Amino acid sequence: MSTTERPRILVVGGGYVGLYAARRILKKMRYGEATVTVVDPRSYMTYQPFLPEAAAGSISPRHVVVPLRRVLPKAEVLTGRVTTIDQDRKVATVAPLVGETYELPFDYLVIAMGAVSRTFPIPGLAEQGIGMKGIEEAIGLRNHVLEQLDKADSTTDEDVRRKALTFVFVGGGFAGAETIGEVEDMARDAAKYYTNVKREDMRFVLVDAADKILPEVGPKLGAYGKEHLEGRGVEVYLSTSMDSCVDGHVVLKNGLEVDSSTIVWTAGVKPNPALARFGLPLGPRGHVDTSEKLQVQGTDYIWAAGDNAQVPDMVGRRAGNPNAWCPPNAQHALRQAKVLGDNVVSGMRGFPQKEYSHANKGAVAGLGLHKGVAMIVMGKVKIKLKGRLAWYMHRGYHGVAMPTWNRKIRVFADWTLAMFLKREVVSLGAIETPREEFYEAAKPAPAPAAAKPEGEKAKAS
Repeated sequence: MSTTERPRILVVGGGYVGLYAARRILKKMRYGEATVTVVDPRSYMTYQPFLPEAAAGSISPRHVVVPLRRVLPKAEVLTGRVTTIDQDRKVATVAPLVGETYELPFDYLVIAMGAVSRTFPIPGLAEQGIGMKGIEEAIGLRNHVLEQLDKADSTTDEDVRRKALTFVFVGGGFAGAETIGEVEDMARDAAKYYTNVKREDMRFVLVDAADKILPEVGPKLGAYGKEHLEGRGVEVYLSTSMDSCVDGHVVLKNGLEVDSSTIVWTAGVKPNPALARFGLPLGPRGHVDTSEKLQVQGTDYIWAAGDNAQVPDMVGRRAGNPNAWCPPNAQHALRQAKVLGDNVVSGMRGFPQKEYSHANKGAVAGLGLHKGVAMIVMGKVKIKLKGRLAWYMHRGYHGVAMPTWNRKIRVFADWTLAMFLKREVVSLGAIETPREEFYEAAKPAPAPAAAKPEGEKAKAS
């Protein structure tokens, strides 16, 4: 970490908003005008809409992440966590990955910590559940699912086989529906290479407490998505929830009980709980309360946007809804980050700031290879697409939205190669414990048991 006499703009979080806001600020600033410091526990940003495709092997996991230091060469990038913020002194406490915590002074602050998985105190969930918020989880899910096929193909125990081939997904929003669609596709492809495993032997279960899936694309396309998944053999249970999953024994509210080795949790998100320690005004669900200019209420040097912010939806409010808020999605995060970056520079210079206003352009979702749903909003007209055309819209939109040309090209190269080459279905489960085999080889051999003296042998006998 460098010391500087220049004002410091501290960006807490290196996700979608943090990355784009920092890039925008660096682009708009004059040389030497301020120091931009980004603090995040990871040294990369993850493009979360591509996690389902990474889990299915359609995109290389390395191409779904953007290294912060490469994209922000003119910024300080610190790998660690901001644990507390002293607003009176304008000092943040940073806990690095290793070593002692230290204080970092700042003049302007951007809160871009994003969201974490929203969980409930369900027995067994912490021990058995797999989330889908990070690339590590997507890689782990892919390896885990393929390992279950390996187990089922090799075992003679019918109970073990049945449990291995049962896959339960909780949450029917974008993350849940897209992930089960992609994973089912991958498992169907992989089953062709197993002697004792067929798609008919597998059981996919999708559970949601709401009465529909994919609410973001509207009721008709959501109903189509449900029918499409059911046509592929996925059991969809709506208006129900999971009561427990201790040791993989899943109990649903509707009375269904199944044993599963794979329980994927995608039942929504909540703002990062660390926000509660920053002394910022929070909304009823824990989001940072901001104005339409993305400034935190009651401050003139703090801004927030993205999943951790409660941002007024000015389009909805002008239409007569005083309680309209921007939904937490990539569409808003990208545009908020640009306005936020401009407003930070304007605020630093004492110029007027812009309000954030964006009309919803629709939503797209992929449900596996060549399958998807899309709702495109053009003025007052809503165009609804499904099937292969919607899938092209899904890939096109997110391919363009992927940060940096480096990553765009790599993603499109992955998709192009997949047109001519078969999907990879190899499991690299050992990647999660890479030192285990070496440890077994290198650990000291147990000492031989000492021979007992003749007298003791006689007593023992």
